[in-house]
Amino acid sequence: MPSVEATESQEGAGRPEEIKAVPVRHPGRWVAAAIVVIVAVAIINSVATNPNFHWHIVGQYLFDPRILRGVRLTIELTIVSMVIGIIGGIVLAVMRLSPNPLVSGASWLYIFVFRGTPLLVQIFFWNNISALYPKLSIGIPFGPALIHPNANSVLKPFIVCILALGLNEAAYMAEIVRAGIISVNEGQSEAAASLGMSRLLTMRRVVLPQAMRVIVPPTGNETISMLKNTSLVSVIAYAELLYSAQLIYDVNYQVIPLLIVASFWYLVMTSFLYVGQHFVERRFGRGFSRNQQVGTVSRWLSFRHSQ
Repeated sequence: MPSVEATESQEGAGRPEEIKAVPVRHPGRWVAAAIVVIVAVAIINSVATNPNFHWHIVGQYLFDPRILRGVRLTIELTIVSMVIGIIGGIVLAVMRLSPNPLVSGASWLYIFVFRGTPLLVQIFFWNNISALYPKLSIGIPFGPALIHPNANSVLKPFIVCILALGLNEAAYMAEIVRAGIISVNEGQSEAAASLGMSRLLTMRRVVLPQAMRVIVPPTGNETISMLKNTSLVSVIAYAELLYSAQLIYDVNYQVIPLLIVASFWYLVMTSFLYVGQHFVERRFGRGFSRNQQVGTVSRWLSFRHSQ
């Protein structure tokens, strides 16, 4: 009868060796990373050592009261225009999905016109609307007018800006909201209708809360785009950030330093919006693993681990 030691030695001899996992080498990644680092260092060195950038002038005007006032007006324009755009977009999206062909057609025509013409043209148009309507009549439709205000006295530069930006944004938000609404299963609306809920109540209580997961991410992108689009109103001499910088370099002729100052503040504001968008998306994307974003640090650690 074989001994226990002999049996164990036989079993050990028949057991396969443990697999030693060796990570796959990716030399191409390291080469690409080295190229990126070299190019980045070269660009930073060129920008930092080029005297034509006049960094001392950039620092001089970075917190100038005129620049800070432009930043404040830019933020105000962004907030008010986005509020108008979101509210208008929701109304237009609901109208577009209406079974009434007149209501749906009116929404389609609005979206067609405002998405099909450049925003800059719309800004010029609203700024010159008094040429078409010197006086605004407010009263009963097809009846007597109660008041006749002068268009130039009502349509101040700020009003013109938010009209142009907000009404244009409503057309884009309408398509975003409509995409979110149709992403919700129709069974949800049918179940709400079987409970006796009206169409508007169903939209407000059932459909829109579920559509937010689809609506929120592109809305964040639209907000960032709106912040940058406010620079277009400089063509009608509204003193937002870019026009404030233009007023300064029209006097001292330091064009590049003042444009760097404006770019710095745009980057600061958009950075805050990026962070806010991240947390809002994570809030509305809970329960959906594909919505969980991988951070830069996590990607770097996984990259190092794979080498």
